[in-house]
Amino acid sequence: MSISLTGLLALTAGYLGLMLLIAGVVERGWLPARVVHHPLVYGLSLGVYVNAWGLFGSVALAAEIGYGYLAYFLGVAGAFLLAPVLLVPILRLTRTYQLASLADLFAFRFRSRWVGTLVTVITLLAVLPLLAQQVQVVGAIAYRLSGVAEPAWLALAFCVLAAVMALRLGARHAHLNADHDSLAVAVATGSLLKLGAMLTLGGIALYGVFTGPADLQQWLDGPGQPLQALAARLPPGQWRTLLLLFFAAAFLAPHMFHMAFARGPSRQALLQAGWQLPLLLLLIALPAPLILWAGQALGTASPKTGLAYLAFTLSDTPGVIALVFVAGLAAAAGTLVVTTLALAGMALNHLVLVAHPPARQGNLYGWLLGLRRLLIIAVILGGWVFYRLVGVHHDPTTLGLVAFIGIAQCLPGMLAVLYWPGANRKGMVSGLLVGSLLWLGGLWLPLIADLPPLVVVPPGLELLENEPAWYAVTLISLAANALTFIGVSLMTRTSDGERAAAEACSIDAVIRPKRLPLSARTAADFKQHLSAALGTDVAAREVDHALDDLGMSPQESRPYALRRLRGRVQANLSGLMGPSVARDIVDRFLPFQNGPQPATDDVHYVESLLEAYRSRLTGLARELDGLRRYHRRTLTQLPVGLCAFGDDGELLMWNEALARLSGIEGDSVIGARRESLPAPWAELLGRTFDHHDRFLYKQAVPLAAGTRYLTLHKADLDVADGERGGTVVLIEDHSDMKWLEDELVHAERLASIGRLAAGVAHEIGNPVTGISSLVQNLRYDTDDPLVLETADQIQQLTERISRIVGSLVSFAHGGRHGGQATGMAPCDVRELADEALHLIQLARSGEDIVYCNDCPAGLTVQGDAQRLVQVLVNLLGNARDASPPGATVVVEAGARDGGVYLAVVDTGGGIDPAIRDHLFEPFTTTKPPGEGTGLGLSLVYSIIRDHRGQVHVESPLPDLDHGTRIALWLPEPHQDGRDTDDPDSDR
Repeated sequence: MSISLTGLLALTAGYLGLMLLIAGVVERGWLPARVVHHPLVYGLSLGVYVNAWGLFGSVALAAEIGYGYLAYFLGVAGAFLLAPVLLVPILRLTRTYQLASLADLFAFRFRSRWVGTLVTVITLLAVLPLLAQQVQVVGAIAYRLSGVAEPAWLALAFCVLAAVMALRLGARHAHLNADHDSLAVAVATGSLLKLGAMLTLGGIALYGVFTGPADLQQWLDGPGQPLQALAARLPPGQWRTLLLLFFAAAFLAPHMFHMAFARGPSRQALLQAGWQLPLLLLLIALPAPLILWAGQALGTASPKTGLAYLAFTLSDTPGVIALVFVAGLAAAAGTLVVTTLALAGMALNHLVLVAHPPARQGNLYGWLLGLRRLLIIAVILGGWVFYRLVGVHHDPTTLGLVAFIGIAQCLPGMLAVLYWPGANRKGMVSGLLVGSLLWLGGLWLPLIADLPPLVVVPPGLELLENEPAWYAVTLISLAANALTFIGVSLMTRTSDGERAAAEACSIDAVIRPKRLPLSARTAADFKQHLSAALGTDVAAREVDHALDDLGMSPQESRPYALRRLRGRVQANLSGLMGPSVARDIVDRFLPFQNGPQPATDDVHYVESLLEAYRSRLTGLARELDGLRRYHRRTLTQLPVGLCAFGDDGELLMWNEALARLSGIEGDSVIGARRESLPAPWAELLGRTFDHHDRFLYKQAVPLAAGTRYLTLHKADLDVADGERGGTVVLIEDHSDMKWLEDELVHAERLASIGRLAAGVAHEIGNPVTGISSLVQNLRYDTDDPLVLETADQIQQLTERISRIVGSLVSFAHGGRHGGQATGMAPCDVRELADEALHLIQLARSGEDIVYCNDCPAGLTVQGDAQRLVQVLVNLLGNARDASPPGATVVVEAGARDGGVYLAVVDTGGGIDPAIRDHLFEPFTTTKPPGEGTGLGLSLVYSIIRDHRGQVHVESPLPDLDHGTRIALWLPEPHQDGRDTDDPDSDR
């Protein structure tokens, strides 16, 4: 059965329409993200490895070499079974540094744009036969199915289809990976088509031609046995070499690298692909011998028979033939499109941009996108031209072997990237050139010029002279490549940049970046510096993108954060234009500066990397990391504040206790300079560093929670060879101890004054009594008015002295510990305030002051009413004297903290801070000399303490910046004797 040309065009248009529909559905978000990013979609997308030759040629290869055809499938399956140790490290590098191709990875590792250029050129030469193979197979199949038109023009039509798909699926945005979701889903759909076609034909062969497994086995043991003997058996050496070639293609072929790593899937998805892809390849490979045996049983199979031809004889159903053709179209188009996208990106980054760096473009993104599109068309056209000039003269197997051997020349370099930090660019370039020249002379040039293979067999390997050219060239070129690479690397020097990149690329990924200052001081400076190379709009967009990736603010100025931002900007630019160009731009416009001290390791960044990597550590490394985490946790959770600085003054640690004390999270200040820390920490730590002693004792520090008294201990870390230095500061909060000491000093001062007052009262009382008696006698002994007036004055003065002495005696008695008020009874607070206001208003002074009683009715306290009224009169008198004419003095009360607070509030000038701490001591007064004794507030303090209450002074008032509020707290009647907190603690 054949298909008309119109039918083929309709199938082709239908397949193209399906791919465009898939792209539109994915881009519009109609397909849920959990489906698009599902590990199964990723695993199926890796089925791009099965190209048109792998699909159609597997039957013919099985006819020629028997089960040797499985090498094509087993090699790549083996690579993915080794995903944890081989592919996961590559994935980590591509995701971290935005490396989109093999050339990007090599240029990053060996810190050379010429390495990337050389890998790109060799990859282009190697992949041209592979592209021609896809074009040749599709053109030949289309011609065989239709029987009309020339295969070359049918192949050209296929190339146009591939170009449209490539432009639609992978060249709509400047960033190469921006379109990857739609490409991955489209390629995964193609893998399902390939699988469906193979399983359908396998089922037809097993149950259509044969009646089942038993019938098949009977045929194999009978008529089919001589036919199976015709298949050649690959020698073990050739079998293993094929396995090696296809093993290397799994991660070195540009289309496989692009689908496996450029999208940046999760590590878990790649590990799942370690069994998904081998299973997919097994299901695709198993039907091949069934189809071959069915064709042999029908007498239609020959060593050159392909899958498409056998489909005619196995089934005359148009749907089956159409499925086989569309599957082949998907296989060839998938390989051609993905390979073209990968090659276009490599050529752009490592050929075009290296030769013509991106100057300040008005529309950089549009310029890069236009170049990528031109390169896509050029690569596909180059594949068709190579097919027309070379491919028509060679079979697909020869083209495929030449391509895979060329791709394998990068294998020594890839292994060195992952496992040999001592490799350098000179060894890499030398080995790659030697191996590639042997491959070009032995296989590639004979392919295009119809020359005999130039196989250079070294002495001692004469046995290879009689082997197939592909086998000899593979062994010799790879051996020469590896030996030259190793020898030159050992004999030449490795640069500092290469060593740093080697640490980043090695399998254990122990990265030790340096703490170097940047010329840019803030994140906003990045935009200004980069605009000279990228243009204002592009620079702003790229810096904003990097800030979003890191969750940073545009005002960020910490050196550590700026170093991370620089690395992220470079990684993003690497994804846009390759690592070599990105590194040149960043090094030129965002350079590091050499500080006054040698650069030290960025410890915080190293620890963050270890935290991310620790789940993969094993053995001694895991034990050491556990010890590191234990010590880190000890310092972090230490109940004493701790911060650590490097030699350059950069903050390396800010533990949890210090975060609670300061109200500053460690993540917001780690990496900052000491002098840029928020107030008051920059000044406080600066004094600690500048102080000649190793500690500062009880420094008063204003914090959000109030003034705290902190003691700081400083320790300089001794530096030995290769060790990191710095300074550690311990910060202890001694506020409670300071307040306790103040209370003890205050109590002792009051006790001393009380004892003094008792003695003074006793010594003064006797003479005053005598004076008073003499004055009274004098009044009875004379009628002289002058003498009587003098006697009255003396009597008044002695009474005043008596009152003062009485106050001293009262204070002395109240100041003793265990003093207890007498006559305790429930008292109405509002009535107490009314009585005190009545008494204070009897005085002639302060008649223009307005008094206000805001105490609620029904509020009671347990106390001595007379003494409490005395307290209020004292407080009201002080408030009256401090208030300006016309001011208002308020008495207020309320329930609080299991008791009653009673406060007197005035709007005067407030209390001098210099005497606030001594306010309740005897003889302390805010009034001018001669207007107060200084005993009133000391008496208030004594009486309230006898009532087991507390006194709190607030001056000035926070909402006025003047005025005074003296609050008394007394227990409720049922809570007499209870010890409580500050009555005004929540104000």
